[in-house]
Amino acid sequence: MSRPLDTFPRLLLDHAAHRGSRPAMREKDLGIWQTYSWTAVAEEVQALALGLAALGFRRGEHLAIIGDNRPRLYWAMAAAQSLGGIPVPLYQDAVAEEMVFVLADADVRFAVVEDQEQVDKLLELRARLPALEFIVYDDPRGLRNYPRELLRPYEDVQTRGRAFAQEHPGYFAEQVAAGRSSDVAIMLYTSGTTGHPKGVMLTHDNLIRTGRGGNEREKLTADEEVLAYLPMAWVGDNLFSYTQGAIAGFCMSCPESSDTVLTDMREIGPTYFFAPPRVYENLLTQVSIRMEDAGRVKRWLYARFMEVARRVGTQLLDHQPVGPWDRFLYALGNVVMYAPLRNVLGLSRIRVAYTAGEAIGPDLFRFYRSLGVNLKQLYGSTETSVFVCIQPDGEVKPDTVGTPAKDVEIRISEQGEVLVRSPGVFHSYYKNPEATREAKTAEGWFHTGDAGYFDADGHLKIIDRARDVGRLQDGTLFAPKYLENKLKFFPWIKEAVAFGDGRPYATACLNIDLQAVGNWAERRGLAYAGYTDLAGRDEVYALLSGCVDAVNRDLSQDAKLRGSQLHRFLILHKELDADDGELTRTRKVRRRFIAERYAALIDALYSGVDRVPVEAQVKFEDGRLGTLRADVQIRQARVWNTVPALQAA
Repeated sequence: MSRPLDTFPRLLLDHAAHRGSRPAMREKDLGIWQTYSWTAVAEEVQALALGLAALGFRRGEHLAIIGDNRPRLYWAMAAAQSLGGIPVPLYQDAVAEEMVFVLADADVRFAVVEDQEQVDKLLELRARLPALEFIVYDDPRGLRNYPRELLRPYEDVQTRGRAFAQEHPGYFAEQVAAGRSSDVAIMLYTSGTTGHPKGVMLTHDNLIRTGRGGNEREKLTADEEVLAYLPMAWVGDNLFSYTQGAIAGFCMSCPESSDTVLTDMREIGPTYFFAPPRVYENLLTQVSIRMEDAGRVKRWLYARFMEVARRVGTQLLDHQPVGPWDRFLYALGNVVMYAPLRNVLGLSRIRVAYTAGEAIGPDLFRFYRSLGVNLKQLYGSTETSVFVCIQPDGEVKPDTVGTPAKDVEIRISEQGEVLVRSPGVFHSYYKNPEATREAKTAEGWFHTGDAGYFDADGHLKIIDRARDVGRLQDGTLFAPKYLENKLKFFPWIKEAVAFGDGRPYATACLNIDLQAVGNWAERRGLAYAGYTDLAGRDEVYALLSGCVDAVNRDLSQDAKLRGSQLHRFLILHKELDADDGELTRTRKVRRRFIAERYAALIDALYSGVDRVPVEAQVKFEDGRLGTLRADVQIRQARVWNTVPALQAA
């Protein structure tokens, strides 16, 4: 009797047996797409797994994986799982100091890395990682004269594995057969917004049952195309690329570099796509910049047809009735504007697109759906193997995250917190039973930490992180993330951090998008020396004042949030940066850290002053520290009264 397909190695071998010649992975290298069949991938994984076994890698050990999305790094994940080991991907852009905690906490003895940059980080930390014995590297460039005692070329490990296979012909099959669905398949460290990251242990069963449910709901098949471009250390990439691809058997493609993702998307034409809100924000910013540079006729056409799209695009996508004249205008707009725009964004063949990670601004969400992109929100976390809620086709709302996914139970606590129980809820936090008990009850309910409620249609609506939702002094609800997302819809605003809990009114610290605002400034002949200089210009403050005023006007029409309009704002003198500890590697704001670091600026927002001198320490890419000095302006925003039409209604 055949074994059930309940582990990743068994899924891989099944695809190799039944669709061996079909493409499993692609990688763009030196401008050319290289394709690997399921048979080829299975052979590569087996050779690496046996090579690691020959070096002493054993069941239950952790394998660190560091680098960009590369087939060989995904094969390293599968190789570790084939031996009963646990892959531990790390963020490739993390500095060495950020990696040391994870590597030490996970007791890493083996690491597979992409290139010299990652090797250098591990060698820098070597004295603090006594358990580290082997560093296997993919790209040999620059490593010729490096010490050999720790380093092993990827090809050499595979060669050793093929020799090991000759000596132990049944070893690989035995190890795969010994795997159980309850074994830990991967350990992913949380972003650590409030302290040290925690190692989230997810089993094969967690991921495979969750991935199968997602595939069934969206009818994903082996014919899908996916671009794997998000960090391997993030649970989203692991589920949408690795897990669902392993279940359905579709092809996963790796871009040439982070700089070529948009070009590679256009070439691959993904049918199934996931991106956090920041990616959609960046794409919209590029569109806005192009329109700024376009001629008068093209700008006029864009404005007119986007007005049509906003009016009827989402109704057409959801198969709702639309008048014949509007249908004609939209069809014409599709030829003239929407289809070319989708092609430029690499979204021409999209059948299903998701966004999650943070709440997406309603205006940004409507923009993509109005173009005919079936963009839907989902809700989940690392601890739930992503899928908790998904928006069903035809029931997509900009302010909810949909209905519960397959086999998912949700309840709202008396405090308004969302609790989840499902097959995807994590096994435990690594070496942290106390945190596990705090996060997961004995009955299997996971405390998400998010505040939310169900609407009349049974859709879950997430307000904010429970710990971040507060009240102004007059009792008005204050949901900072909601305000921040509305601000970030504008292409000029890259980051926003709102404050107001326990305060008399709401305020915000903003980051400009240097590319978008720089392009805007150059078109108007405004010279600037860099970010700090541009951010302090009166013209830029006037530009962002218009954005803040527009947000306040929208808020004035919301009965619950009308009182949380922004009264004052400032533009920070530097970009918020993960290297400075202000953002996580997934670009989530570390709100408490920012509140402490910029306490003087935040106090000034409530003190009535209009200018504050600041001096800040910044970390450059090479690790050097520097000092930045600037005068930060504070501006008053326009606060709107309730819209009269609403009062009458």
